[in-house]
Amino acid sequence: MARILITGSAQGLGRGAATALIDDGHQVVVHARDPRREAALAELVRRGATVVVGDLASEQETRNVAAQINDLGRMDAIIHNAGVYGDSQPHPTPEGHPRTLAVNTLAPYLLTGLIQRPDRLIYLTSDMHRSGDDSLQDLDWSTRPWNGTQAYCDSKLFVTTLALAIARRWPGMISNAVDPGWVPTRMGGSGAPDNLEQGHMTQVWLAVTDASEADLNGKVWHHHQPVPAASAAHNPDFQNRLINRLAELTGLQFSDAPTKTF
Repeated sequence: MARILITGSAQGLGRGAATALIDDGHQVVVHARDPRREAALAELVRRGATVVVGDLASEQETRNVAAQINDLGRMDAIIHNAGVYGDSQPHPTPEGHPRTLAVNTLAPYLLTGLIQRPDRLIYLTSDMHRSGDDSLQDLDWSTRPWNGTQAYCDSKLFVTTLALAIARRWPGMISNAVDPGWVPTRMGGSGAPDNLEQGHMTQVWLAVTDASEADLNGKVWHHHQPVPAASAAHNPDFQNRLINRLAELTGLQFSDAPTKTF
């Protein structure tokens, strides 16, 4: 039995992953943005899930979520599922960042750095990450006209790069990104053509599979198959520049020390 955290678990892909893992007998920690969405997790709680609560658009609340998780003890795997798509406006966070950047990139970065290291990390991406801007210029969109779709593409390039950078930089850590496809969630819309169940099963598999670790690390996956990632995401120089930039934005510097055992 594995112990697995899933962010953004109140509905959609996160809830599907949580349900599948509970069905298979695993211990699951689910996450809700606020108390109203926490109430939507009551059925999973009745089935044994534990809930942590906090808005990942807020750095302070994200840090609090990390503290809640650490209080529960070390996870075996973490699925960074929470995300937002295509905001028509930047919706600045309390720290002044666009919500898309905060939830899709900064929160996974903070949680990765603050939570006791698990054996496996899974980050949700999109094939749209291949259209992301790798210049790392004006990440807060303070000087350029807002483009919600481009901001989403950028955020997914960044979180994909984070996943691949962790696989390279942290010995002993298994880290991957998953493109779930265009699935009919609230984010994807009811007309999305991909299969919703297939959309969450790859991250479930990566969290608990006994397959060879050497075959699993540092890849982007779609429906149980590795798929090409943007060239920048594989580039160690870009990985380092991105992590340094995220450290500047969050005040959290990653360590490359070997994984601790807690």
